[in-house]
Amino acid sequence: MSSTPPFDRILIANRGEIAVRVIRACREMGIESVAVYSDADERALHTTLADRAVRIGPPPAAESYLSIDAIVSAARQTGATAVHPGYGFLSENADFAAACEKAGLTFIGPPVAAIEGMGSKIAARQTAVKAGVPVVPGETPADQSDQAVAAAASRVGFPVLLKPSEGGGGIGMKTVHDAAVLEAAIAQARREAMAAFGDGTLYVERLIERPRHVEFQVLADHHGQVVHLFERECSIQRRHQKVIEESPSMAVSPKLRQRMGQAAIAVARAARYRNAGTVEFLLEGSGDSARFYFLEMNTRLQVEHPVTEQVTGVDLVRAQIVVAAGQPLPWRQEDLEQRGHAIEVRVYAEDPARQDLPQAGTLLLYREPSMPGIRIDTGITEGAEVAVHYDPMLAKLIATGETRDAARQRALAALHQYPILGIRTNIPLLIQLLEHPRFVAGDVDTGFLDAEGDIIRSGLPSTPPAEALAIAAVARAEGPALAGIRSTGADASGIDPWSSLRGARV
Repeated sequence: MSSTPPFDRILIANRGEIAVRVIRACREMGIESVAVYSDADERALHTTLADRAVRIGPPPAAESYLSIDAIVSAARQTGATAVHPGYGFLSENADFAAACEKAGLTFIGPPVAAIEGMGSKIAARQTAVKAGVPVVPGETPADQSDQAVAAAASRVGFPVLLKPSEGGGGIGMKTVHDAAVLEAAIAQARREAMAAFGDGTLYVERLIERPRHVEFQVLADHHGQVVHLFERECSIQRRHQKVIEESPSMAVSPKLRQRMGQAAIAVARAARYRNAGTVEFLLEGSGDSARFYFLEMNTRLQVEHPVTEQVTGVDLVRAQIVVAAGQPLPWRQEDLEQRGHAIEVRVYAEDPARQDLPQAGTLLLYREPSMPGIRIDTGITEGAEVAVHYDPMLAKLIATGETRDAARQRALAALHQYPILGIRTNIPLLIQLLEHPRFVAGDVDTGFLDAEGDIIRSGLPSTPPAEALAIAAVARAEGPALAGIRSTGADASGIDPWSSLRGARV
C-alpha cells in the first residue's frame, strides 16, 4: 500500500469504539479525522480524539447519528473528502451512500448497488444461487398475505424460520416448530419488521438444527481482485446477537475452509462487491463432510473484525481506506494465512443476572487490563456517562495466543483484571462462558447460550464483595494514587479486589 495518504480528511459517521478505531487508523496514515457527536457524546472519547468535531443533534439517534443531512453537512463544513460509516447506524443504508456520492464525498464502503442488492435477504439469496453457492431451502411467496406465508411454511416443512426481508440483527426473526403457533408468529414477525424497517415482507426458511454460525471476511478492490481473510466462528449468540467470536473455527478443516472461502468470493463477485464485507454461512456438522449454506452478506465492517486482524496481520480499516481511494489490494489469496488463534468477547453494560437488562450511569471505576496478547477496543474512559440512547457495548476484549486454549486462558486472565464499577456489566457471564466445558471443547452452536444460559446465570454473583466496594470508593476519590493495588494483587486478607469486581454497581 502507498505511503502517501489517500485522503486529506475523513469524517467518521459513527460513535463509540468503532469511531475511535477509525480515528486511530487515520492518525497512523497521516489523515485528518472529523468526528460527529450528539449532545450525549459532547465529551466522549471519539469526540476528543478526533482532529475536528461537529455537533449533529440531540441524543436520540434518529435526530443525530441517523440524520443523513446533518452528517453530509458536517462533512462539507469541515472539508472532508471521504466518509467512513463504521458499523450500525447508516453503514448499510444505500440512501446514505448515495447522498455521500451526490455531495462529492467518497463513501468508504461498497457501491450503492451492492448495498441495495445484498441488503435485501431475498435478493441476496438469489445472488448466492446464481453464484452456485448453496442456500437453506426456503421460499419467498409473491403473495405476502398471512395465508400465503403459512402455506409456504407448510411446503418448506417444520421447523421453520420466519425472517423479514430487510434489516438484520435477528429483529423480527421467529422460530416456528408447528402449525399451531404459525399464525401468531407471522403476525408478530410482520409487526416487528414494519416497526424496525418499514417493510413487512417475510420469507420462510427451513430451520437447521444446531447449526454453527461461520462467516468469511472478504475484501474486493476496483481492479477485479477479491480475496477472503478466512473465517470467524460466531456461534455464541444471545437472541441472534453475537457475544463471543473467534478465529479459526474448531469445526472448519483445511478442505472445508477452502470450499467456504471460494464460495464467499463467488458471492462477492456476483454482487460486484467492493471494499470490506462479510459473507455469513450456517454450518451443519464439522470437518470435510460438513454442509454449509449461505445466510446473508453484511456490506460493512463487522464488530468482530479484530479477530481477523489478529490472526492475519491485516489492518482492515486501513485496507478499507486505500481500496476506497482506488488503490489495488497488495496481496493475492496465496499471500494470506492464519497464524495462532484469537478470541473476542463483547463487554456490555448489562446485568446478566436480570436477563441482560441494559444499564446506564457513570463509570466510577474503569481500568483496562494490560498484558501480552490482549487488545482492548473501546470508546469510553473512567468517569464517562453510559447513556440509554445507544447500544450498550462498552468495549471489545481480544485475546491472541499460539493455540485456542492459550487465547482462552488469556481472555479469562484479562477479564479477571478488568474492574468496572458504577454500572453492572456482563463480565461475570463472559467468564462463565469461557470456562464452560462445552466452550472449552469447542462444542458450540447458535443455540448454546439459549440452552445453557439459565444454568450459567444461576451461578453468577448478585453483589460484589464489600472489600471491592470500599476500594472502588477510595479509588474514585484518589484516582491514580491507588494504581499500585492492581499490581500487588491480593491484600493481607487474601482477597484480590480487582479480580472480584464482577459487574458490580456502587
